[in-house]
Amino acid sequence: MQPIILCDFDGTITTSDNIVAIMEQFAPETSAPIKEAVLQGKMAIKDGVSQMFQLLETTQKQAIIDFLLDSVQIRAGFEALLAYTTKHAIPFYVVSGGIDFFVEPILKKFPQIDGIYCNGSDFSGKHITVTYPYPCDKKCVNQHCGCCKPTIMRKLTTADNFVIAIGDSVTDYALARQADFVFACDKLLSVCQNENLPHQAFTTFYEVVAILEERRNELQK
Repeated sequence: MQPIILCDFDGTITTSDNIVAIMEQFAPETSAPIKEAVLQGKMAIKDGVSQMFQLLETTQKQAIIDFLLDSVQIRAGFEALLAYTTKHAIPFYVVSGGIDFFVEPILKKFPQIDGIYCNGSDFSGKHITVTYPYPCDKKCVNQHCGCCKPTIMRKLTTADNFVIAIGDSVTDYALARQADFVFACDKLLSVCQNENLPHQAFTTFYEVVAILEERRNELQK
């Protein structure tokens, strides 16, 4: 089987959730109830993300980008993972509930990534509007994902693929339930444990590389 990796961005490739960081920096009081509602499953992800970014003015775009470029931390071992996937011809895609205007500048220095799928943005009005170029297909059980990771998985993979998901939180739950194997941390790890999903906890991408190498012969049978 041919492995293929679909990896989350916020809180996975980066060590912290960038949307949360943006809101805490630029709209801490007004965004907090929305964030909690999304994390607790009381509000659809798509609705929550849209409402939070409507709190920010379009004139803040560059300030937000600069803030993240100055503060974001890439999880240890990410370059090693990309070197490994390139060496062994394992497709590596980023699937993110983040927004293109900050996801793409942060990942610009990693050309080994085979593709980036995330939400879009519209700065034509007074406030930032999030757009959704990757909506749910008819097979999605949620129908309110925003950037629908299971739908993207169905477009990128075939029956011959061994789908590996890497993630950390609420936007990764649906994908993890459909993947063949999951590398999980934070809230996603609890879901994998509670639902007995095939998974491995990880802290750095060096651990991911080690397990991929350990299972390489098995996956290529």
